[in-house]
Parts: sequence; structure tokens; C-alpha cells
Amino acid sequence: MRIVIALGGNALLQRGETPSAEAQRRNARAAAQAVAEVANEHEVVVTHGNGPQVGLLASQAEADSIHWPLDVVGAESHGMIGYILAQELHNALGHDRIASLLTQTEVDPDDPAFARPEKFIGPVWDESRAHALAEARGWDIARDGDGWRRVVASPEPQKVLGVEAVRTLVDGGSLAICAGGGGVPVARDDEGRLYGIEAVVDKDLTAARLAVELGADWLLMLTDVDGVYWNWGEPDATRLKALLVSAVDPETFPAGSMGPKMEAARRVAEYGACAGIGALEDAAAIVAGQAGTRVLPVGVS
Repeated sequence: MRIVIALGGNALLQRGETPSAEAQRRNARAAAQAVAEVANEHEVVVTHGNGPQVGLLASQAEADSIHWPLDVVGAESHGMIGYILAQELHNALGHDRIASLLTQTEVDPDDPAFARPEKFIGPVWDESRAHALAEARGWDIARDGDGWRRVVASPEPQKVLGVEAVRTLVDGGSLAICAGGGGVPVARDDEGRLYGIEAVVDKDLTAARLAVELGADWLLMLTDVDGVYWNWGEPDATRLKALLVSAVDPETFPAGSMGPKMEAARRVAEYGACAGIGALEDAAAIVAGQAGTRVLPVGVS
């Protein structure tokens, strides 16, 4: 089978962990072991999150006299994560048929999301500092808890650029790492030329788009919980083991966590593939139907 594996932020950093190179390397090693269990039996394409890394790089950029655009900072994080994952996957799989690609995701510059930027990114500031940066750099900002942070748009992924190159790699027996952090967001001008755009594309929705464009059999979204729960956080919380796509309503799940994953699962299952959500260490077991939450297309049991 052809499986797209979307690694959550815990693939490189645990919640609350200092984003050091050592911590990211240690976590990438564990992620590589989980991916290898699947890749030893199936064709695999890996995508990954980049939220903590973008925040770290954005903090470093704040002190720089040169302001780097968000698309460039995102690309920098993709290269860093792709390098670490490729090296650890090489060590776990014992071969060098692994390619890490810097992938662009095309979005519509007229997407309504640009009129309501809501995606937090970067460090937390006090109110005066946040407003000063917003004024100087043309940013949108919003309150986040006791502080203030930059917010950017999160437009719909329209197309994953370079997908044919990914297909060629996988058809040839290689494992491809691509579309990290949802891919570097780009748009086209009136003449069809690409340019970077200040936005963050949801990584799970890009992974769903990638799975459909590659004709994958599975989209596997791995995170730091063991599945999707009904009544999460309540005494009667129950893990959903499997459900048909016709029963999926992403809006009943939190928008900042499981909502996008359930939406990605819905899109993939409507296309005709299976989707799985669960813990990183359960990757192979989710595909086998022994762990996690599976969202199935109609007609599959």
C-alpha cells in the first residue's frame, strides 16, 4: 500500500520541551523507528509539522537587523527538520533511498482566510512590544493568554507543487519527506509566476491533499494522543475506534487540535482511502486496525 504519514509536532519536540538540537534529534530517532515499521512493509511518504521550529526561528529573526519573510523562515524550518528526519530514517531503515524535498503549496491570494488572520505564530510579547512590532512590520496581532502574538492567515491548500517528483521517487522505491509544515505557501501573480506569501497552511489539510494527489491508500496522522475521543476531557471520554466517513462531523471537534485532523480524514475518506489518527508509537498498529481511530470510506469495514 501507499501510505502518507503526517508526523505531528511531537515527532521532534514534546510538549513543554526546550527546542534544542539534542531534543529534536532524540525525538526524530523515535519517530524514525515508528515510520520504519510501516516503511518496511509499504510505500511511504512523510510529512511533518514545524510549529515549534518556526516559532524558534521567528524569535531569532526578531533580533536580526534584516527581517526575513515568513515563507523564507518556514522554508528554513523545513530544511532543518527534513535533514534530521532523513538522517534518522536512514539509520532506522539501513538504506539511503530517502529524499527530503523542500515543497511549495499553492494557495489562492484571494482566499477569505487572508481577511481574518487567526493562526498564532512566533513568540509571546507584552502588549506594548507587540503593538510596536505590528506597526513597524505591518503584522496582525492578537491576545494569546496573558500575552500577545502575531497572527497570520491559514488559507486552503490548492495544490502541492512538485507532487510528480514525489510520485517518481516513491514509484522508484524511495521514501520521500515533503510538504513539511503544510508546505511553503506560495501564490501566482497575473502572469503565472510564483511568489511567497505570508501565511501558514494547515499541515493536516496539506497532507490530505498530498494523499489524494498521490493516490495513496492511507493517510496516517500521528500525534501524542492514542486516538480521537468523544467527550475528550470528561469522565465518560471514549476513544472512537472506527467510523465511516458519513458519520464524521469535524465541527464537533476542537478547531485547534482534532478538528483539522478530522477534516483531513474526511477529505481522504471521501476520496476513497482510509485515514488513521493515533499515537506515534502505534503507527503500524493503526494500519492493522489494532489501535488509534480509523475513518473509513463507505463500503470499507
